[in-house]
Amino acid sequence: MTEDKTKRPQQVYTLLVEVGRKAGDGLPDGATGAALMCYASGVDEAEAVRETVAILKQADLAPLDVSGYGTLEERLAEGHDIDEDEQALMARALAENSVIVAQMTPFFDET
Repeated sequence: MTEDKTKRPQQVYTLLVEVGRKAGDGLPDGATGAALMCYASGVDEAEAVRETVAILKQADLAPLDVSGYGTLEERLAEGHDIDEDEQALMARALAENSVIVAQMTPFFDET
């Protein structure tokens, strides 16, 4: 007999992922790493982080650190200004049960 547990709904989490350099990572020449703004679906933030890290590793990136900024509702409650384009990307991540990299900012040494 199986228990009929209510499946927890997927939500989209905003994650900032710092990546280092790795052969074949596609980052610009001279970059020391990058920050990636991602929207990732998951039943909780931990699952969204695990999925994001796994996908970035498959893409030959080297994730070093992940900072979570919560769901759309949590961010709005904190007063974040979230434009329609950003909300559309979040909706797409939810609809596709996927991870979307919305922005990549390479890091360069200032020497």
